[in-house]
Amino acid sequence: MPDTAPPELPAVTEPPAFTPSARGLIVFAHPALEKARVAPEMLKAASALPYFPVRDLYQLYPDLTVDVLAEQVAMAVSDIVVLQFPLYWYSVPSLLKEWLDLVWVPGWAYGKDGKVLHGKTLACAFSAGGSNEAYGPEGTNRFTIEELMRPWEQTAALCGMRWIPPFVVHNAGDLDAAALDEECRRYRQWLEAEAAASIRGRG
Repeated sequence: MPDTAPPELPAVTEPPAFTPSARGLIVFAHPALEKARVAPEMLKAASALPYFPVRDLYQLYPDLTVDVLAEQVAMAVSDIVVLQFPLYWYSVPSLLKEWLDLVWVPGWAYGKDGKVLHGKTLACAFSAGGSNEAYGPEGTNRFTIEELMRPWEQTAALCGMRWIPPFVVHNAGDLDAAALDEECRRYRQWLEAEAAASIRGRG
């Protein structure tokens, strides 16, 4: 057991009311948060923005049973949905994939009459253990981050959403305190900029 308690996280909220100050959403998934260092600090940075309430899937659903209606309501009243997670084997943690499968259903997210997500923005924010140089044709991981995110980019396209390039914290296991603080500052600024762009886009 570690000698110190894990960092305090922002409280999980109920789906936000539809107001100009609460039109973002962070859907967070980390199956081993007690061992994490980067993800809690990123969430702290995001919690400084009142229009980005957090849905922590592993905290909300310890039995892995997703409340589909609650998740749909949370997205329906948001202009920008940010998926935050650690990159696991070039993909997302299993509960986030389960959330996608159960919540983003035809007739709601896409297909005939599936217009709820049209015009909204989808983004991913995640930490990766490798360097930026490790992701590319000459790197260990062969593919770029953008290529690895193609399934999410196509998901956004299918649902009529605006897709933006992901926010990535590289070398997650090697960051010292100063570097981590800088990454969190950069994350907060990214959220502010993208939220403003999304809200402007939807009027």
